[in-house]
Amino acid sequence: MSSPGSSGNVLAAIASFFLPGLGQLLQGRPGRGVVLFIATGILWLITFGLGGWIGHLWACYDAAVWTAPKSA
Repeated sequence: MSSPGSSGNVLAAIASFFLPGLGQLLQGRPGRGVVLFIATGILWLITFGLGGWIGHLWACYDAAVWTAPKSA
């Protein structure tokens, strides 16, 4: 899961579509995952269900394009 478009990133993006932040957790980024989960929940509440999809799509995109930091 180190480069955009890798199979790990695709699976993480699919997971984030169903539960925002889950893909980030699978990638080992729990802080980002929790933030996306909470932000998407807030979007669902304040837009009465219409804007929550923005959070889902943002989480998918974030998981799909993430590049793992290179170790020394």
